[in-house]
Amino acid sequence: GINHEAIGLAGHLGLGRLNVLWDDNRITIDGATDLSTSEDIKARYAATGWHVTECDGHDFADIDRALNEAKADPRPSLVACRTVIGKGAPNKQGTSATHGAALGAAEVAAARAELGWTAEPFVIPGNIAADWHRAAEPGRAAHGAWAGRLAASPLRADFERRMAGELPEGFSLDDHIAGLIAAPQKIATRKASEIALGAINPALADTIGGSADLTGSNNTLAGGIATFKRDNYAGRYVYYGIREFGMAAAMNGMALHGGVIPYGGTFLVFTDYARGAIRLSALQHCRVIYVMTHDSIGLGEDGPTHQPIEHLASLRAMPNLLVMRPADAVETAECWGIAL
Repeated sequence: GINHEAIGLAGHLGLGRLNVLWDDNRITIDGATDLSTSEDIKARYAATGWHVTECDGHDFADIDRALNEAKADPRPSLVACRTVIGKGAPNKQGTSATHGAALGAAEVAAARAELGWTAEPFVIPGNIAADWHRAAEPGRAAHGAWAGRLAASPLRADFERRMAGELPEGFSLDDHIAGLIAAPQKIATRKASEIALGAINPALADTIGGSADLTGSNNTLAGGIATFKRDNYAGRYVYYGIREFGMAAAMNGMALHGGVIPYGGTFLVFTDYARGAIRLSALQHCRVIYVMTHDSIGLGEDGPTHQPIEHLASLRAMPNLLVMRPADAVETAECWGIAL
């Protein structure tokens, strides 16, 4: 699943600022996890190059220790937090009954007694509210220092433009399109897309591209951008490997963070593998560009498994997903302009 794809890529790229807290409560909706799985999850993470640690998920000091350990390690980290689901509900804790259903009035009353909670419903006691507000102070100081650095930076205007999702003043593909009209080319639209990216990427530092192991077929590497890798995070091209779902989800994350415009390629038929993340792109209004090539049953020797039949119609049926299928080099460039 997507977890395998994501942790494999993160471990390979050495994304040491990625720390995952795993709620190891050993319960699923159906019941105990041993109904359906016996895998060693910590070993799986370690096998992909992650740092792995664990803690008592109900012990603040132990959680703090594990997080500090994770921060100190240059690798991405998994913190396995051993917990009891529904802790404090004396008759239901540790069972799937607390997973997705209301506790019920009797169990709520029992939990209040078990936890010594005397405040009225929806009332936050003053001492707890004060502690909560105090917890923000370190972040307030850190944000103030960061804001000061930003104010003094010569890159401030470009940073704020990019985080606002605006294109640079004067950016346009008009000259590129005019050149295509003046000298028509009879080429595949994936080649036309490569030519468009050759004009876009040098002029627009916001883009970060990639492909799910089909770079040479999708023609997504263009314009002289370097590879994003563990010793060069300034690179703007990600080799995602055979991870269509992971690629789409990662692009959603980048778009939601802001400051970059991610695009990624695969064959149109493989949108089936990425569909959950594509739907979330649409649902969350993410500025993600999918470059889906080989969009016809006439794609050649790969056969029926690679021939998209229902895919175009199904994607066009997805609300808030703009699907464009250009017919020539000019339309391809215009589609890139619209997408950006």
